[in-house]
This record gives sequence, C-alpha cells and structure tokens, in this order.
Amino acid sequence: MLREYINLLRERGELRCISKQVSTVYEIAALTAKFDGREALLFENVKKGNDDDNDDSKDAEIKVVSNLCGTRRRFAYALGCDEQSIHSTMARAIASPIKPSVDDSRMLAYNAVDTLDILPIITHFEKDAGPFITSAIVFARDEENDRQNASVHRLLYLDERHMAVRMVEGRHLHKCYQYAREHGEDLNVSIAIGVHPAVLIAAAYQADYNVDELSIANALLNNRLKVSMCSNGLLVPSDAEIVIEGKILKDVYAEEWMVEMLRTYDHKRKQPVFELQVLRYRDNAIYHDILAGYSEHRLLMGMPVESKIFNMVKSVVPTTKQVVLTDGGCNWLHAVIQIRKRLEGEAKNALIAAFAAHPSLKLAIVVDDDIEPSDPKAVEYALATRFQADRGLIVIRDAKGSSLDPSSDQEHLLTSKLGIDATASLLKDKARFEIARIPMLDEIRIEDYI
Repeated sequence: MLREYINLLRERGELRCISKQVSTVYEIAALTAKFDGREALLFENVKKGNDDDNDDSKDAEIKVVSNLCGTRRRFAYALGCDEQSIHSTMARAIASPIKPSVDDSRMLAYNAVDTLDILPIITHFEKDAGPFITSAIVFARDEENDRQNASVHRLLYLDERHMAVRMVEGRHLHKCYQYAREHGEDLNVSIAIGVHPAVLIAAAYQADYNVDELSIANALLNNRLKVSMCSNGLLVPSDAEIVIEGKILKDVYAEEWMVEMLRTYDHKRKQPVFELQVLRYRDNAIYHDILAGYSEHRLLMGMPVESKIFNMVKSVVPTTKQVVLTDGGCNWLHAVIQIRKRLEGEAKNALIAAFAAHPSLKLAIVVDDDIEPSDPKAVEYALATRFQADRGLIVIRDAKGSSLDPSSDQEHLLTSKLGIDATASLLKDKARFEIARIPMLDEIRIEDYI
C-alpha cells in the first residue's frame, strides 16, 4: 500500500525521484532538509556508508523514500480527505475502528535474512549517537490485557543484530516491556518499515490503552488494510515493505541520544536493546526515512494530537472551528484555537480543555472565527486588537510539560503554561472589531490590468 501512495504522489506531481547515487551518511538527510515543505523524495541509488568509500558491495538493494507526509496536503492525501476534513476523518476512525482481515498468503512474498545490514539506515545529524531507523512501527502484545499495541519508535543501530529502542516511560510499549520484564521474560516484537502513511498516522496517535491502532488504520483506509501473522504471533500490515522480528531483551541496555521534534539534541538515556531473529523484505523494497525535527516528523506526531485537542475542546466549546499546532511551536508546544464565541469565558474554557488534552502544550491562543489560525500575521493581529493582558491571560505554573523543552524542568517534567484569550469582547459593539472588506477584492485579477 505504500507503493500505491507513492504512485498517487507521482501522479499529482508531489514526488521527486533522485537517480544520482546518494549516501546514507548525512547526504539523504541534507537533501530531505532542502526539500522540507516541498515534494516527497524517492532515492533510487543509495550507497551505505561515506561517499569516499568506493566499495560497490555497499550499494543498498533497497530504495529510500522521505518527506512522504511533509505537508498538510499530503497528510490529507494519506487519509483520503481534504485538509479541512483531517480532524473529522481522524475522529470518525477513532470512534468507529474496523478490525482488519488476516491474509497470511502475502507473507510468502518476503525474502528473509538474519542481519540488519541489508537496510539503508540513515545517519542524520552531526552529533547523533549513530544511524537511526526513524519510521519503525513496533508491534507488541500486552499480555496483561491480551491486546496488541502498535506505536512508532526510533531505533539506534548498534550492530548487525542489535538496536537500542527509544521508549517513553509510561507509554504503551514501555508498559508491555515492563510487564514482560517483571515476569522474567524478553518482550516479543515485530517491526514494520514502509507502510501506507495512514498506518503510521494511526500508530503515532496516542490512543487509549485498550484501542487497537491497526483497527483505526483500517478505518482510515476504508477497510482495505490486510494483516498477516508473524512467526511470533503478532499481526503486521500485509503490504509492509520490511518486517523485522525479534525480542526486546529484559536486562540489556545501551546509551543513546538523538535529535527531537524541537530540532535540539535530547539528553543521553539508557534504553532497552532489541535483538534480531529474522528480517523479511520485499523485492525492490522501499525503506521510509523520517528526518527528525522537520515537517514530516512534526506533522506525523502533531496532527493526530491536533485532532485530539480539537475533539476535547469542541466537547467543551461546541462552536470550535479549528485547532492548529503551529510550525513555530514545532507542531507540538504551541496551539491556536479558533472558536465562534457566544459567551464571555468560553475562550478560557477552551484553553483549559486544550491543556488537559495535550500535556506537552506550553502556549495556547484562542481567536475568533474571522481570524485564520494558521496565519501568524492574522493571529498577531488578533493579539494586537482584541487581547488585554490584565484579563485575557492565564499562567499555570509547575504543570506537567514536555520532556523535550530545554527551557523547562526536564528532570521533573515541569513547565509553565501560557493561555491567551485573543477574542473580541462581547461587552463591546461588534462593529468595533469588524475587519474592513473591499468589495470585488477576491474577483479582481492583477494580470487583467497590467
């Protein structure tokens, strides 16, 4: 299904194919950064290692694709909707997940090896701990509740059979791992790389603990997702380009550090180690790489959370129109909320709901429905003409925040949160805030006059 999506991008002029040989060490990352906000990239001739290494045996058998969902438009393509319907499409899939059907016959199409070295794992940043797999969906069984979980994790290559797994404490994979470890067992996992972006979006969504992410993905794909069972009993998307089976070892750890969404280096952490059992890949496989801190990473992480905030705020303020996690806030720390204000105080209720929905949120601004929340100039205009600091400001001190924010108390995960009511006062004549319009402005074309 990834190939189906890539063909869609090609047909719509959203894909750039790079036939020149490129290296996995910095070069692919640099090109992806150059195309941030532009086309998706398909690297057809990949060399593993440094450019000055002339060993042809290091040419990768596997192509690399990046920047797949690097714009909101392509994110909408992945969900089969327009940009205005992203949140409602996500909400429907979350509310009405569809269990995918099993098709084990497709597993026969894989080649099998016992080494990670066939993969074109990318070295992205100067001070990274090493090459990282950045688009891995890790599937594990929660033995305590007998449910399968899917979540997105970055994996640091250690050697041909081992990788360090970045886990966030308290999240679902970490709970599965802790349960296995407490029972003296390694955690069986399967890892999929190269799936339809809708599957990646569902796996990135912070679903409730008892929710099957593959069922959300199947709903997003209109019941077209098929799954296959690995030898360890875990289900993975049948059309995944690469499937890795193995175990997260209960008592082996490695130090890792990486660039995060804020494009800053995270501190060093001791993380559990994955051990490979078998790696399966399709003929002419395509490896998906996500560049940390750039648009695709931020949108894949931020857009599902944006939907979560929207649904929470709308349950409190039914006239909520849009929620935008801003580019300047790394699509994670700052939000602008658009409402059609009916009562004084609604904006503050919206702010409180937003902070509750997304604990990492640091700044939220509420604007009226005549202000475009994705336009920084329009938001600043609302601040300039509708905000008064003595009555429109909320400061919450020592609240739970993001571990990524270097300005916060990262050890205790504490931050200060700022909420701003930039809506027009209903206690004044509405005409005082009306934005002047020019008739015919939208119909006039400059080229007709010059």
